[in-house]
Amino acid sequence: MTTLIHPTAVIHSRAELHPTVQVGAYAVIGERVRVGAGTVIGAHVVLDGDTVIGDRNQLFSGVVIGSEPQDLKYDGSTNQVRIGDDNVFREYVTINQATHAGEATVIGNGNLLMAYVHVGHNCVIEDRVIISNGVAFAGHVWVESRATISGVLGVHQFVHIGRLAMVGGMSRIHRDVPPFMLVEGNPAWVRSLNRIGIQRAGLADEAEGNTLRALKKAFRLLYRSGLPLNQALDQMELLSDSEALQHLRQFIRISHYEAGRRGCIPGKRGTRNEE
Repeated sequence: MTTLIHPTAVIHSRAELHPTVQVGAYAVIGERVRVGAGTVIGAHVVLDGDTVIGDRNQLFSGVVIGSEPQDLKYDGSTNQVRIGDDNVFREYVTINQATHAGEATVIGNGNLLMAYVHVGHNCVIEDRVIISNGVAFAGHVWVESRATISGVLGVHQFVHIGRLAMVGGMSRIHRDVPPFMLVEGNPAWVRSLNRIGIQRAGLADEAEGNTLRALKKAFRLLYRSGLPLNQALDQMELLSDSEALQHLRQFIRISHYEAGRRGCIPGKRGTRNEE
């Protein structure tokens, strides 16, 4: 089977494309790019740098992946972007390579990045993340699996967004977003549990420990009890041994007590839960 390449595409002779890759009109693919089976590259896409793209990805018109980082510390080296399988990158998504040699910007599997999303240098996006239109990630942002990021918002450097978190549109995200929480606003605050996301992930149906019930109790300890944070975390340890609850507790502890972290976005402690 021959590669399905539009005659106007410009592809370096050393680029590695699986024979099933489709390449649209006026696409430009650089020397160190590798693309896996079944990936569709749309018109006017630019792939550059040391970029590895897995299988069955869809790159719509105008996507740019692997360009130089927007970082004054960048030394001109060619650094990595690693992308997994089954991702969708809509129109004009931009993903920058990492800043220093041996580092990488990483996108996992099954993610949807809608139009005009920007992923800065050294970001990590895990699996099954949904990022809506017009979201901009500064450098070194980490997004855990199955988070949902609503549209037209910015995320500060080194922010960590937890598993199954939901971030409301037009928010300003300058601190870590705890797993399983719904966050919104400018400045942002924790509004409630992301109950719909938790239920869709099947955590509400677990036979042992009832994860959703345990997370509700943890939410009340953290944001409604008035307890100091260290005491609330200690109380959470007594609720359940579920992996989800332990992940939430460990995420918050690292965010608040590890050197160099900014801490998590706060909630409105002592007020009624709005769900």
